[in-house]
Amino acid sequence: MKYLEAIGKYFIMIWEVFKKPTKWPIMKSLILKEIDDLIYGAMGIIIFISFFIGGVVTIQTALNLNSPLLPKSLIGFATRQSVILEFAPTFTSIIMAGKVGSYITSSIGTMRVTEQIDALEVMGINSLNYLVFPKIVATMIYPFAVAISMFVGILGGWIAAVFGGYAPSGEFIKGLQMDFDSFHVTYAFIKSVVFAFVIATVPSFHGFYMKGGALEVGKASTTAFVWTSVVIIIVNYILTQLLLG
Repeated sequence: MKYLEAIGKYFIMIWEVFKKPTKWPIMKSLILKEIDDLIYGAMGIIIFISFFIGGVVTIQTALNLNSPLLPKSLIGFATRQSVILEFAPTFTSIIMAGKVGSYITSSIGTMRVTEQIDALEVMGINSLNYLVFPKIVATMIYPFAVAISMFVGILGGWIAAVFGGYAPSGEFIKGLQMDFDSFHVTYAFIKSVVFAFVIATVPSFHGFYMKGGALEVGKASTTAFVWTSVVIIIVNYILTQLLLG
Protein backbone atom coordinates (compact mmCIF):
# COMPACT_ATOMS: atom_id res chain seq x y z
CA MET A 1 0.00 0.00 0.00
CA LYS A 2 2.89 2.36 0.73
CA TYR A 3 4.16 1.98 -2.86
CA LEU A 4 0.68 2.52 -4.33
CA GLU A 5 0.31 5.65 -2.23
CA ALA A 6 3.68 6.93 -3.47
CA ILE A 7 2.76 6.23 -7.11
CA GLY A 8 -0.56 8.06 -6.71
CA LYS A 9 1.18 10.97 -4.98
CA TYR A 10 3.71 11.12 -7.84
CA PHE A 11 1.02 11.45 -10.52
CA ILE A 12 -0.83 14.07 -8.46
CA MET A 13 2.47 15.98 -8.27
CA ILE A 14 2.81 15.82 -12.08
CA TRP A 15 -0.71 17.26 -12.41
CA GLU A 16 0.08 20.07 -9.97
CA VAL A 17 3.29 20.95 -11.85
CA PHE A 18 1.32 22.10 -14.89
CA LYS A 19 -1.31 24.09 -12.95
CA LYS A 20 -1.05 27.83 -12.28
CA PRO A 21 2.13 28.53 -14.30
CA THR A 22 4.74 31.04 -13.17
CA LYS A 23 5.11 34.25 -15.21
CA TRP A 24 7.19 33.72 -18.36
CA PRO A 25 9.99 36.29 -17.67
CA ILE A 26 10.72 34.52 -14.37
CA MET A 27 10.27 31.04 -15.85
CA LYS A 28 12.63 31.80 -18.77
CA SER A 29 15.51 32.65 -16.44
CA LEU A 30 14.79 29.54 -14.35
CA ILE A 31 14.81 27.30 -17.47
CA LEU A 32 18.12 28.74 -18.72
CA LYS A 33 19.69 28.19 -15.30
CA GLU A 34 18.46 24.57 -15.21
CA ILE A 35 19.81 23.91 -18.72
CA ASP A 36 23.21 25.11 -17.55
CA ASP A 37 23.12 23.06 -14.33
CA LEU A 38 21.48 19.85 -15.57
CA ILE A 39 22.60 19.41 -19.20
CA TYR A 40 25.67 21.54 -19.87
CA GLY A 41 27.16 20.69 -16.48
CA ALA A 42 26.86 16.95 -17.18
CA MET A 43 28.34 16.98 -20.71
CA GLY A 44 31.90 16.40 -19.52
CA ILE A 45 31.18 13.13 -17.72
CA ILE A 46 28.89 11.97 -20.55
CA ILE A 47 31.59 12.51 -23.21
CA PHE A 48 34.31 10.91 -21.05
CA ILE A 49 32.32 7.75 -20.27
CA SER A 50 30.86 7.41 -23.80
CA PHE A 51 34.33 7.51 -25.37
CA PHE A 52 35.70 4.69 -23.24
CA ILE A 53 32.49 2.63 -23.35
CA GLY A 54 32.67 2.71 -27.16
CA GLY A 55 36.29 1.57 -27.01
CA VAL A 56 35.51 -1.24 -24.57
CA VAL A 57 32.58 -2.49 -26.69
CA THR A 58 34.85 -2.58 -29.76
CA ILE A 59 37.64 -4.45 -27.99
CA GLN A 60 35.30 -7.02 -26.45
CA THR A 61 33.54 -7.57 -29.80
CA ALA A 62 36.88 -7.98 -31.61
CA LEU A 63 38.13 -10.48 -29.04
CA ASN A 64 34.98 -12.58 -29.44
CA LEU A 65 35.00 -12.47 -33.25
CA ASN A 66 38.35 -14.20 -33.64
CA SER A 67 37.32 -16.59 -36.41
CA PRO A 68 39.01 -15.90 -39.79
CA LEU A 69 35.65 -16.63 -41.48
CA LEU A 70 34.00 -13.59 -39.86
CA PRO A 71 34.63 -10.23 -41.55
CA LYS A 72 36.21 -7.44 -39.51
CA SER A 73 33.34 -5.17 -40.52
CA LEU A 74 31.17 -6.97 -37.94
CA ILE A 75 33.17 -5.17 -35.24
CA GLY A 76 31.94 -1.79 -36.49
CA PHE A 77 28.42 -3.15 -36.93
CA ALA A 78 28.26 -4.52 -33.36
CA THR A 79 29.72 -1.31 -31.93
CA ARG A 80 27.17 0.84 -33.77
CA GLN A 81 24.22 -1.28 -32.66
CA SER A 82 25.37 -1.47 -29.03
CA VAL A 83 26.10 2.25 -28.71
CA ILE A 84 22.99 3.55 -30.51
CA LEU A 85 20.42 1.10 -29.14
CA GLU A 86 21.49 0.79 -25.49
CA PHE A 87 24.70 2.37 -24.27
CA ALA A 88 24.07 5.96 -25.42
CA PRO A 89 20.42 6.35 -24.30
CA THR A 90 20.19 3.93 -21.36
CA PHE A 91 23.69 3.85 -19.83
CA THR A 92 23.97 7.64 -20.10
CA SER A 93 20.56 8.00 -18.42
CA ILE A 94 21.73 5.93 -15.44
CA ILE A 95 24.73 8.26 -15.15
CA MET A 96 22.42 11.28 -15.34
CA ALA A 97 20.18 9.73 -12.68
CA GLY A 98 23.19 9.65 -10.36
CA LYS A 99 24.63 13.07 -11.13
CA VAL A 100 21.59 15.16 -12.04
CA GLY A 101 19.01 13.23 -9.98
CA SER A 102 21.00 13.57 -6.76
CA TYR A 103 21.47 17.29 -7.42
CA ILE A 104 17.74 17.81 -8.00
CA THR A 105 16.72 15.90 -4.85
CA SER A 106 19.28 17.59 -2.63
CA SER A 107 18.52 21.12 -3.91
CA ILE A 108 14.74 20.77 -3.53
CA GLY A 109 15.13 18.83 -0.26
CA THR A 110 17.32 21.58 1.18
CA MET A 111 14.65 24.13 0.24
CA ARG A 112 12.07 21.98 2.04
CA VAL A 113 14.25 21.68 5.16
CA THR A 114 14.98 25.42 5.26
CA GLU A 115 11.25 26.23 4.71
CA GLN A 116 11.88 28.08 1.43
CA ILE A 117 9.12 26.02 -0.24
CA ASP A 118 6.70 27.05 2.53
CA ALA A 119 7.65 30.69 1.87
CA LEU A 120 6.88 30.28 -1.86
CA GLU A 121 3.45 28.85 -1.06
CA VAL A 122 2.70 31.62 1.43
CA MET A 123 3.39 34.14 -1.39
CA GLY A 124 0.78 32.36 -3.54
CA ILE A 125 3.31 30.80 -5.93
CA ASN A 126 2.75 27.28 -7.26
CA SER A 127 5.96 25.86 -5.78
CA LEU A 128 5.83 22.67 -7.87
CA ASN A 129 5.55 24.64 -11.10
CA TYR A 130 8.28 27.04 -9.96
CA LEU A 131 10.71 24.28 -8.97
CA VAL A 132 9.92 21.26 -11.16
CA PHE A 133 8.62 22.63 -14.47
CA PRO A 134 11.94 24.35 -15.43
CA LYS A 135 13.74 21.06 -14.78
CA ILE A 136 11.33 19.16 -17.05
CA VAL A 137 11.77 21.70 -19.86
CA ALA A 138 15.56 21.75 -19.43
CA THR A 139 15.87 17.97 -19.59
CA MET A 140 13.92 17.89 -22.87
CA ILE A 141 17.24 18.98 -24.44
CA TYR A 142 18.70 15.71 -23.16
CA PRO A 143 18.41 13.95 -26.61
CA PHE A 144 21.07 16.42 -27.78
CA ALA A 145 23.41 15.00 -25.12
CA VAL A 146 22.49 11.46 -26.22
CA ALA A 147 23.35 12.34 -29.85
CA ILE A 148 26.78 13.56 -28.72
CA SER A 149 27.14 10.37 -26.65
CA MET A 150 26.43 8.26 -29.76
CA PHE A 151 29.01 10.14 -31.83
CA VAL A 152 31.70 10.05 -29.15
CA GLY A 153 31.01 6.37 -28.37
CA ILE A 154 31.40 5.34 -32.01
CA LEU A 155 34.48 7.57 -32.32
CA GLY A 156 35.99 5.84 -29.29
CA GLY A 157 35.22 2.47 -30.89
CA TRP A 158 36.87 3.51 -34.17
CA ILE A 159 40.02 4.71 -32.37
CA ALA A 160 40.19 1.49 -30.34
CA ALA A 161 39.73 -0.65 -33.48
CA VAL A 162 42.25 1.18 -35.68
CA PHE A 163 44.99 2.01 -33.17
CA GLY A 164 44.51 -1.26 -31.27
CA GLY A 165 44.96 -3.25 -34.47
CA TYR A 166 41.58 -5.00 -34.19
CA ALA A 167 40.19 -3.82 -37.55
CA PRO A 168 41.27 -1.57 -40.44
CA SER A 169 39.54 1.81 -40.64
CA GLY A 170 37.78 0.94 -43.90
CA GLU A 171 36.36 -2.31 -42.53
CA PHE A 172 35.15 -0.61 -39.34
CA ILE A 173 33.40 2.16 -41.29
CA LYS A 174 31.92 -0.44 -43.64
CA GLY A 175 30.44 -2.14 -40.56
CA LEU A 176 29.00 1.18 -39.36
CA GLN A 177 27.14 1.54 -42.66
CA MET A 178 26.01 -2.11 -42.84
CA ASP A 179 22.20 -2.60 -42.67
CA PHE A 180 21.71 0.80 -41.05
CA ASP A 181 18.15 1.42 -39.88
CA SER A 182 17.42 5.08 -39.17
CA PHE A 183 14.52 4.09 -36.91
CA HIS A 184 17.04 2.83 -34.36
CA VAL A 185 18.21 6.43 -33.88
CA THR A 186 14.58 7.58 -33.59
CA TYR A 187 13.99 4.80 -31.04
CA ALA A 188 16.99 5.99 -29.00
CA PHE A 189 15.73 9.59 -29.02
CA ILE A 190 12.21 8.54 -28.00
CA LYS A 191 13.70 6.62 -25.08
CA SER A 192 15.91 9.53 -24.10
CA VAL A 193 12.93 11.95 -23.98
CA VAL A 194 11.00 9.58 -21.68
CA PHE A 195 14.10 8.98 -19.54
CA ALA A 196 14.64 12.75 -19.31
CA PHE A 197 11.12 13.20 -17.93
CA VAL A 198 11.78 10.46 -15.36
CA ILE A 199 15.14 12.00 -14.38
CA ALA A 200 13.48 15.40 -13.84
CA THR A 201 10.37 14.25 -11.94
CA VAL A 202 11.27 11.24 -9.77
CA PRO A 203 14.13 13.01 -7.91
CA SER A 204 11.93 16.12 -7.62
CA PHE A 205 9.23 13.98 -6.01
CA HIS A 206 11.65 12.60 -3.40
CA GLY A 207 13.06 16.05 -2.66
CA PHE A 208 9.72 17.87 -2.48
CA TYR A 209 7.97 15.43 -0.14
CA MET A 210 10.90 14.57 2.13
CA LYS A 211 10.68 15.21 5.87
CA GLY A 212 13.38 15.75 8.46
CA GLY A 213 16.69 17.57 8.46
CA ALA A 214 20.04 17.60 6.69
CA LEU A 215 20.63 13.85 7.24
CA GLU A 216 17.32 13.01 5.56
CA VAL A 217 18.33 15.10 2.52
CA GLY A 218 21.26 12.72 1.92
CA LYS A 219 19.04 9.67 2.40
CA ALA A 220 16.43 11.10 0.00
CA SER A 221 19.14 11.66 -2.64
CA THR A 222 20.23 8.01 -2.39
CA THR A 223 16.64 6.76 -2.51
CA ALA A 224 15.88 8.99 -5.50
CA PHE A 225 18.86 7.61 -7.45
CA VAL A 226 17.79 4.01 -6.76
CA TRP A 227 14.16 4.56 -7.77
CA THR A 228 15.05 6.67 -10.81
CA SER A 229 17.34 3.86 -12.03
CA VAL A 230 14.61 1.26 -11.40
CA VAL A 231 12.01 3.29 -13.33
CA ILE A 232 14.45 3.86 -16.22
CA ILE A 233 15.15 0.12 -16.50
CA ILE A 234 11.44 -0.79 -16.40
CA VAL A 235 10.51 1.92 -18.92
CA ASN A 236 13.42 0.81 -21.12
CA TYR A 237 11.99 -2.72 -21.24
CA ILE A 238 8.47 -1.47 -22.02
CA LEU A 239 9.58 0.91 -24.78
CA THR A 240 11.86 -1.71 -26.35
CA GLN A 241 8.96 -4.15 -26.44
CA LEU A 242 6.60 -1.54 -27.92
CA LEU A 243 8.95 0.00 -30.48
CA LEU A 244 11.16 -2.92 -31.54
CA GLY A 245 9.16 -5.99 -30.44
